[in-house]
Amino acid sequence: MSSAPSKDLSKLFPRVRVGIGQDSHRFLPADSTKPCVIGGVVFGETPGLAADSDGDVIFHAICNAITSVTGVPILGGVAVDLCHKDGITDSQVYLERALQTLGRQQISHLAMTIEGKRPRFQSRIMDVREKIAAVMHIQVDQVGLTATSGDGLSDFGCGDGLQCFCILTTLEL
Repeated sequence: MSSAPSKDLSKLFPRVRVGIGQDSHRFLPADSTKPCVIGGVVFGETPGLAADSDGDVIFHAICNAITSVTGVPILGGVAVDLCHKDGITDSQVYLERALQTLGRQQISHLAMTIEGKRPRFQSRIMDVREKIAAVMHIQVDQVGLTATSGDGLSDFGCGDGLQCFCILTTLEL
């Protein structure tokens, strides 16, 4: 009995990968002068987040989702070096480095949810989506973002900090 030659289906169907990322940080005291940066957008009415970097939980969660796809540790590796050796604390730089590791993976969609009592996001969600899309070189309709207070059931929902979960979908070209 002879077997039929196997076909390389990877040439017919794109390879889909899904990455999951999470990040969280506590707020600094109210008298802190460090700005609160979320998704690359400054929220001036809220104290900054405790971190060596700007503490941008959205950009950090995206970096972790990219690491989930590529296996290249950005926040635990590249960002630590950039921050401690070069003094770079802008999380957009970390995200740009993470994007370089995707290789042939093209971003299909990015979905995020952020949990926290503050700041109020409703009026700024489109600003954040547009900033993320610009940094990631994708269309704004490829960026989904929701915000919740979690009804005060966690430290984030009680106003102690922010937490972000991210799901990144990519297609190999």
